Amino acid sequence: LMDRIKEIFLEHSRRYGYRRIYGQLRREVYEINHKKVQRLMQKMGLFAISIRKKRKYSSYYGVQGKIKPDLIKRNFYTIIPDRHWFTDVTEFHLKDQKLYLSPIIDGCTQEIISYNISRHPDLKQVMTMLDDAFEKHPALNGLIFHSDRGWQY
Repeated sequence: LMDRIKEIFLEHSRRYGYRRIYGQLRREVYEINHKKVQRLMQKMGLFAISIRKKRKYSSYYGVQGKIKPDLIKRNFYTIIPDRHWFTDVTEFHLKDQKLYLSPIIDGCTQEIISYNISRHPDLKQVMTMLDDAFEKHPALNGLIFHSDRGWQY
């Protein structure tokens, strides 16, 4: 068993930790516990090469300028359409590339008012999304537009 663990470890260029090796052994019909694999690897001095985690996208750059009062107070529902709109920028990983989605959602109908997908989370993306939204809904008296205070907003 120890030989097989070492073979799997070296086959995968020292990148497999005990969890992946345990999974491989299970697929090969070995009846073994993951803790046993972990203990054996420690005993043999086999440690996977650590791969740096990618930093998740965050549009919040700290306090910038004057902060408006929180009119929503975590009440993300309203009974009047086009009264509360919510937005944020979300990062997606697709085939070794990042895409950024920026939607506007109505607090009453949960309808997507407007959205934009871009390869870069920049001001142009947000402005295009807002222009589309205001074109579809020109009369918006009393609208509260709520975001995460990201730098684009």
